[in-house]
Amino acid sequence: MTTPNITLAAPKPTEQLTFVSTERKETPAWKRATDILLSFAFLVLLLPILLVLAVAIKLDSKGPVFFRQFRIGLGGIPFTIWKLRSMKADVSPYAQSPNTSSDPRLTRVGRLIRRISVDELPQLWNVLRGDMSLVGPRPEMPYIVEHYSAEQRMRLAIKPGITGLWQISHHRSSPIHENLQHDLYYIKHCSMALDFSILIRTIFAVARGV
Repeated sequence: MTTPNITLAAPKPTEQLTFVSTERKETPAWKRATDILLSFAFLVLLLPILLVLAVAIKLDSKGPVFFRQFRIGLGGIPFTIWKLRSMKADVSPYAQSPNTSSDPRLTRVGRLIRRISVDELPQLWNVLRGDMSLVGPRPEMPYIVEHYSAEQRMRLAIKPGITGLWQISHHRSSPIHENLQHDLYYIKHCSMALDFSILIRTIFAVARGV
């Protein structure tokens, strides 16, 4: 499959963007029930870890514990995504993500939490709210979605996820929009068995520090 190129222009204020609606697939009842049950359970179990990380972030650098950013979700609708802050507080929220752990914008704690992928844990709240799913296409920033082709907008047909096929593939080091085949396969073949397989592989990948 040939994926159209995207030219990453400078970010624009969210309120000035035109969001293109796209066809939406209905979320299966089993998927929403799984999202609610597992995200609630994970939040309760991981609360002590989140509290420790919050203290570490506050002691390590000035700024808020949480990082918030607009992302584009189901049907092209924007929502606020939550993360643990891994970069210095004066970095633009829409700057391109660091590619290496030596990026000077990262804090000391930020390097650690990104390496073990725990900066994404607050997105369990997004899942509980219904903005996201545990498994699905990764949500992109508005200025990237603004340049989507019709084929790429197919990613917006279902809720974005914390993890997915792209995240557990060997293509995860390259941009999401260059690996559209993973998301399109998932959208077409979404099932409970596939979701649990992706979740289990994600847990093992995080445990290995991949």
